[in-house]
Amino acid sequence: MESKIEVLSTVKIQHSPDLYKVVDALNRTLKENDLMFGLALDQQDKNKAIFTIYRT
Repeated sequence: MESKIEVLSTVKIQHSPDLYKVVDALNRTLKENDLMFGLALDQQDKNKAIFTIYRT
């Protein structure tokens, strides 16, 4: 069985220590809707984070 993950949206935002809490809450709340959320530090600017929304 092959699982396809589709990127719906990506946005670069100001990094904050509590951003992971928002992403965690979104993942817990909306996983039944086949949505997944990701957060990563921007490699070029460590003060920015990249927030991505996926459909699974």
